[in-house]
Amino acid sequence: MIFRKVFKGVISMQVTIKDDFDLEKIIDSGQCFRGKCLEDGSYRFISGESVIYLRPEVGEAGVYTVSCDRESWETIWFPFFDLQRCYGEIAISESGKHEFVDQAIAHGRGVRLLRQDPWEMLLTFIISQRKSIPAIIKSVEALTEKYGHDIVTEQERLKAFPSPEEMKEATAEELAACGLGYRVKYILDAIQKVNSGELNLKAIAELPDHALLEKLQTVMGVGIKVANCIALFAYGRTACVPVDVWIFRAIEKECGGVSPFSLYGENAGIIQQYIFYYERGGW
Repeated sequence: MIFRKVFKGVISMQVTIKDDFDLEKIIDSGQCFRGKCLEDGSYRFISGESVIYLRPEVGEAGVYTVSCDRESWETIWFPFFDLQRCYGEIAISESGKHEFVDQAIAHGRGVRLLRQDPWEMLLTFIISQRKSIPAIIKSVEALTEKYGHDIVTEQERLKAFPSPEEMKEATAEELAACGLGYRVKYILDAIQKVNSGELNLKAIAELPDHALLEKLQTVMGVGIKVANCIALFAYGRTACVPVDVWIFRAIEKECGGVSPFSLYGENAGIIQQYIFYYERGGW
Protein backbone atom coordinates (compact mmCIF):
# COMPACT_ATOMS: atom_id res chain seq x y z
CA MET A 1 0.00 0.00 0.00
CA ILE A 2 1.32 3.41 -0.98
CA PHE A 3 -0.10 6.66 0.29
CA ARG A 4 -1.04 9.11 -2.43
CA LYS A 5 -1.80 12.82 -2.30
CA VAL A 6 -5.53 13.45 -2.47
CA PHE A 7 -8.47 11.58 -4.01
CA LYS A 8 -12.05 12.80 -3.65
CA GLY A 9 -10.76 15.59 -1.42
CA VAL A 10 -9.25 13.35 1.25
CA ILE A 11 -5.92 11.72 1.98
CA SER A 12 -5.89 8.48 0.02
CA MET A 13 -3.71 5.52 -0.76
CA GLN A 14 -3.26 2.81 -3.33
CA VAL A 15 -4.10 -0.81 -2.66
CA THR A 16 -3.24 -3.81 -4.79
CA ILE A 17 -5.81 -6.60 -4.86
CA LYS A 18 -4.45 -9.73 -6.49
CA ASP A 19 -7.60 -11.80 -6.07
CA ASP A 20 -10.80 -11.72 -8.17
CA PHE A 21 -12.29 -8.25 -7.64
CA ASP A 22 -14.64 -6.52 -10.09
CA LEU A 23 -16.59 -3.60 -8.67
CA GLU A 24 -19.04 -3.43 -11.57
CA LYS A 25 -19.93 -7.10 -11.15
CA ILE A 26 -20.26 -6.71 -7.39
CA ILE A 27 -22.75 -3.86 -7.84
CA ASP A 28 -24.71 -5.92 -10.39
CA SER A 29 -24.82 -9.10 -8.31
CA GLY A 30 -28.08 -8.37 -6.49
CA GLN A 31 -26.65 -8.08 -2.98
CA CYS A 32 -25.87 -4.38 -2.70
CA PHE A 33 -28.34 -1.60 -3.48
CA ARG A 34 -26.35 1.49 -2.46
CA GLY A 35 -23.09 0.85 -4.29
CA LYS A 36 -22.69 3.09 -7.32
CA CYS A 37 -20.43 3.69 -10.30
CA LEU A 38 -19.89 7.45 -10.57
CA GLU A 39 -19.47 9.58 -13.69
CA ASP A 40 -15.71 9.89 -13.23
CA GLY A 41 -15.28 6.10 -13.31
CA SER A 42 -14.81 5.69 -9.58
CA TYR A 43 -17.06 3.56 -7.36
CA ARG A 44 -18.75 4.51 -4.11
CA PHE A 45 -19.82 2.24 -1.28
CA ILE A 46 -21.42 3.09 2.06
CA SER A 47 -21.09 0.98 5.19
CA GLY A 48 -22.69 2.39 8.33
CA GLU A 49 -21.17 5.84 8.87
CA SER A 50 -18.31 5.21 6.44
CA VAL A 51 -18.03 6.03 2.75
CA ILE A 52 -15.32 4.87 0.38
CA TYR A 53 -14.51 5.85 -3.18
CA LEU A 54 -12.41 3.45 -5.23
CA ARG A 55 -10.79 4.28 -8.57
CA PRO A 56 -9.22 1.53 -10.70
CA GLU A 57 -5.83 2.67 -11.98
CA VAL A 58 -5.68 2.49 -15.76
CA GLY A 59 -3.06 0.07 -17.02
CA GLU A 60 -2.34 -1.30 -13.54
CA ALA A 61 -4.27 -4.52 -13.02
CA GLY A 62 -5.60 -4.89 -9.50
CA VAL A 63 -4.45 -1.44 -8.37
CA TYR A 64 -7.00 0.94 -6.87
CA THR A 65 -6.80 4.38 -5.34
CA VAL A 66 -9.06 4.44 -2.30
CA SER A 67 -10.29 7.39 -0.27
CA CYS A 68 -9.31 6.17 3.18
CA ASP A 69 -6.31 5.60 5.38
CA ARG A 70 -4.68 2.28 6.23
CA GLU A 71 -6.59 1.80 9.49
CA SER A 72 -10.00 2.32 7.84
CA TRP A 73 -9.06 0.03 4.97
CA GLU A 74 -7.98 -2.77 7.29
CA THR A 75 -10.78 -2.47 9.87
CA ILE A 76 -13.76 -1.48 7.72
CA TRP A 77 -13.26 -2.11 4.02
CA PHE A 78 -11.03 -5.19 3.98
CA PRO A 79 -13.75 -7.19 5.79
CA PHE A 80 -16.54 -5.41 3.89
CA PHE A 81 -15.16 -6.71 0.57
CA ASP A 82 -14.40 -10.13 2.11
CA LEU A 83 -10.76 -9.79 1.12
CA GLN A 84 -9.55 -12.36 3.64
CA ARG A 85 -11.12 -15.03 1.40
CA CYS A 86 -9.45 -16.08 -1.89
CA TYR A 87 -12.18 -16.26 -4.50
CA GLY A 88 -9.74 -17.22 -7.23
CA GLU A 89 -8.92 -20.40 -5.34
CA ILE A 90 -12.61 -21.10 -4.78
CA ALA A 91 -13.39 -20.66 -8.49
CA ILE A 92 -10.67 -23.15 -9.40
CA SER A 93 -11.44 -25.70 -6.69
CA GLU A 94 -15.18 -25.71 -7.37
CA SER A 95 -14.91 -25.99 -11.16
CA GLY A 96 -15.41 -29.32 -12.87
CA LYS A 97 -18.45 -30.43 -10.89
CA HIS A 98 -21.27 -29.18 -13.13
CA GLU A 99 -21.07 -27.88 -16.71
CA PHE A 100 -23.54 -25.01 -16.35
CA VAL A 101 -22.11 -23.92 -13.00
CA ASP A 102 -18.63 -23.94 -14.52
CA GLN A 103 -19.88 -21.47 -17.15
CA ALA A 104 -21.39 -19.26 -14.44
CA ILE A 105 -18.20 -19.33 -12.37
CA ALA A 106 -16.05 -18.40 -15.37
CA HIS A 107 -18.34 -15.52 -16.25
CA GLY A 108 -18.91 -14.28 -12.72
CA ARG A 109 -15.32 -14.19 -11.51
CA GLY A 110 -14.81 -10.84 -9.86
CA VAL A 111 -18.04 -11.04 -7.86
CA ARG A 112 -17.45 -11.11 -4.12
CA LEU A 113 -19.77 -11.32 -1.14
CA LEU A 114 -20.03 -8.04 0.72
CA ARG A 115 -20.23 -8.21 4.53
CA GLN A 116 -23.06 -5.78 5.18
CA ASP A 117 -24.98 -4.56 8.21
CA PRO A 118 -27.61 -7.08 9.46
CA TRP A 119 -30.29 -4.44 10.11
CA GLU A 120 -29.83 -2.92 6.67
CA MET A 121 -29.98 -6.37 5.07
CA LEU A 122 -33.09 -7.31 7.06
CA LEU A 123 -35.04 -4.30 5.83
CA THR A 124 -33.54 -4.32 2.34
CA PHE A 125 -34.46 -7.92 1.61
CA ILE A 126 -37.92 -7.53 3.09
CA ILE A 127 -38.31 -4.67 0.62
CA SER A 128 -36.85 -6.77 -2.22
CA GLN A 129 -39.76 -9.20 -2.36
CA ARG A 130 -41.51 -9.04 -5.74
CA LYS A 131 -39.57 -5.93 -6.75
CA SER A 132 -37.10 -5.34 -9.56
CA ILE A 133 -33.61 -4.15 -8.63
CA PRO A 134 -34.29 -0.55 -9.80
CA ALA A 135 -37.48 -0.53 -7.70
CA ILE A 136 -35.60 -1.89 -4.67
CA ILE A 137 -32.97 0.83 -5.03
CA LYS A 138 -35.67 3.50 -5.27
CA SER A 139 -37.45 2.30 -2.11
CA VAL A 140 -34.22 1.88 -0.13
CA GLU A 141 -33.12 5.39 -1.06
CA ALA A 142 -36.55 6.81 -0.13
CA LEU A 143 -36.36 5.08 3.26
CA THR A 144 -32.81 6.32 3.80
CA GLU A 145 -33.67 9.88 2.80
CA LYS A 146 -36.67 9.92 5.13
CA TYR A 147 -35.08 8.47 8.27
CA GLY A 148 -31.30 8.41 7.85
CA HIS A 149 -28.91 11.06 9.08
CA ASP A 150 -26.43 12.99 6.96
CA ILE A 151 -23.00 11.76 5.98
CA VAL A 152 -21.05 14.58 4.37
CA THR A 153 -17.99 13.87 2.22
CA GLU A 154 -15.84 16.33 0.33
CA GLN A 155 -17.89 15.51 -2.76
CA GLU A 156 -21.49 15.12 -1.70
CA ARG A 157 -24.11 14.86 1.01
CA LEU A 158 -25.26 11.31 1.55
CA LYS A 159 -27.50 9.56 4.04
CA ALA A 160 -26.61 6.70 6.36
CA PHE A 161 -29.04 3.82 6.35
CA PRO A 162 -31.36 4.56 9.30
CA SER A 163 -30.82 2.66 12.53
CA PRO A 164 -33.63 0.85 14.36
CA GLU A 165 -33.71 3.75 16.82
CA GLU A 166 -34.08 6.31 14.04
CA MET A 167 -37.05 4.35 12.69
CA LYS A 168 -38.69 3.73 16.06
CA GLU A 169 -41.48 6.25 15.47
CA ALA A 170 -42.05 5.40 11.80
CA THR A 171 -45.70 5.24 10.80
CA ALA A 172 -47.45 3.07 8.23
CA GLU A 173 -48.31 6.17 6.21
CA GLU A 174 -44.68 7.34 6.10
CA LEU A 175 -43.43 3.91 5.06
CA ALA A 176 -46.10 3.58 2.40
CA ALA A 177 -44.89 6.87 0.94
CA CYS A 178 -41.49 5.20 0.44
CA GLY A 179 -43.09 2.77 -2.00
CA LEU A 180 -43.15 -0.23 0.33
CA GLY A 181 -46.72 -1.35 -0.41
CA TYR A 182 -47.78 -4.54 1.40
CA ARG A 183 -44.31 -4.74 3.00
CA VAL A 184 -45.15 -1.87 5.39
CA LYS A 185 -46.49 -4.22 8.05
CA TYR A 186 -43.35 -6.36 7.74
CA ILE A 187 -41.08 -3.35 8.21
CA LEU A 188 -43.08 -2.21 11.23
CA ASP A 189 -42.78 -5.68 12.76
CA ALA A 190 -39.00 -5.70 12.19
CA ILE A 191 -38.69 -2.25 13.81
CA GLN A 192 -40.69 -3.41 16.83
CA LYS A 193 -38.88 -6.71 17.31
CA VAL A 194 -35.38 -5.23 17.01
CA ASN A 195 -36.04 -2.17 19.19
CA SER A 196 -37.69 -4.29 21.89
CA GLY A 197 -34.78 -6.72 21.96
CA GLU A 198 -36.99 -9.62 20.91
CA LEU A 199 -34.64 -10.01 17.95
CA ASN A 200 -31.03 -9.24 18.83
CA LEU A 201 -29.22 -9.04 15.50
CA LYS A 202 -25.82 -9.05 17.16
CA ALA A 203 -26.47 -11.99 19.46
CA ILE A 204 -27.85 -14.25 16.74
CA ALA A 205 -24.52 -14.00 14.91
CA GLU A 206 -23.33 -16.70 17.32
CA LEU A 207 -26.00 -19.19 16.22
CA PRO A 208 -25.38 -22.05 13.76
CA ASP A 209 -26.87 -21.63 10.30
CA HIS A 210 -30.16 -23.48 10.89
CA ALA A 211 -30.87 -21.63 14.14
CA LEU A 212 -29.92 -18.28 12.60
CA LEU A 213 -32.36 -18.86 9.73
CA GLU A 214 -35.12 -19.84 12.15
CA LYS A 215 -34.57 -16.74 14.28
CA LEU A 216 -34.64 -14.42 11.26
CA GLN A 217 -37.93 -15.96 10.16
CA THR A 218 -39.60 -14.82 13.38
CA VAL A 219 -39.96 -11.43 11.67
CA MET A 220 -43.21 -11.09 9.78
CA GLY A 221 -42.66 -11.42 6.04
CA VAL A 222 -39.25 -13.08 6.33
CA GLY A 223 -39.40 -16.49 4.67
CA ILE A 224 -36.57 -18.85 3.91
CA LYS A 225 -35.37 -16.96 0.81
CA VAL A 226 -35.10 -13.61 2.60
CA ALA A 227 -33.55 -15.29 5.64
CA ASN A 228 -30.90 -16.90 3.44
CA CYS A 229 -30.15 -13.50 1.86
CA ILE A 230 -29.59 -11.95 5.28
CA ALA A 231 -27.50 -14.90 6.46
CA LEU A 232 -25.32 -14.77 3.35
CA PHE A 233 -24.90 -11.02 2.88
CA ALA A 234 -24.84 -9.85 6.51
CA TYR A 235 -23.50 -12.81 8.47
CA GLY A 236 -21.18 -14.34 5.88
CA ARG A 237 -22.87 -17.75 6.02
CA THR A 238 -21.55 -19.02 2.71
CA ALA A 239 -23.41 -22.34 2.87
CA CYS A 240 -26.74 -20.49 2.72
CA VAL A 241 -28.34 -20.28 -0.72
CA PRO A 242 -31.11 -17.77 -1.49
CA VAL A 243 -33.35 -19.18 -4.23
CA ASP A 244 -35.07 -16.32 -6.03
CA VAL A 245 -36.72 -16.32 -9.45
CA TRP A 246 -33.36 -16.16 -11.26
CA ILE A 247 -31.89 -19.11 -9.38
CA PHE A 248 -35.13 -21.09 -9.73
CA ARG A 249 -35.11 -20.52 -13.49
CA ALA A 250 -31.49 -21.60 -13.72
CA ILE A 251 -32.21 -24.80 -11.81
CA GLU A 252 -35.19 -25.60 -14.02
CA LYS A 253 -33.66 -24.58 -17.34
CA GLU A 254 -30.01 -25.48 -16.97
CA CYS A 255 -29.96 -28.19 -14.30
CA GLY A 256 -32.97 -30.30 -15.22
CA GLY A 257 -34.84 -29.23 -12.12
CA VAL A 258 -32.16 -30.63 -9.81
CA SER A 259 -30.41 -28.11 -7.56
CA PRO A 260 -26.61 -28.31 -7.95
CA PHE A 261 -25.84 -26.54 -4.68
CA SER A 262 -25.27 -29.67 -2.61
CA LEU A 263 -22.11 -30.17 -4.67
CA TYR A 264 -20.53 -27.01 -3.24
CA GLY A 265 -20.87 -27.32 0.54
CA GLU A 266 -19.67 -24.23 2.41
CA ASN A 267 -19.13 -22.38 -0.87
CA ALA A 268 -22.70 -22.88 -2.13
CA GLY A 269 -23.68 -19.27 -1.39
CA ILE A 270 -20.72 -17.97 -3.38
CA ILE A 271 -21.70 -20.24 -6.28
CA GLN A 272 -25.23 -18.82 -6.02
CA GLN A 273 -23.82 -15.35 -6.64
CA TYR A 274 -21.99 -16.49 -9.77
CA ILE A 275 -25.17 -18.10 -11.08
CA PHE A 276 -27.33 -15.07 -10.23
CA TYR A 277 -24.98 -12.72 -12.05
CA TYR A 278 -24.74 -15.04 -15.07
CA GLU A 279 -28.44 -15.84 -15.30
CA ARG A 280 -29.61 -12.26 -14.84
CA GLY A 281 -27.68 -11.20 -17.89
CA GLY A 282 -24.22 -10.21 -16.72
CA TRP A 283 -22.68 -11.64 -19.87
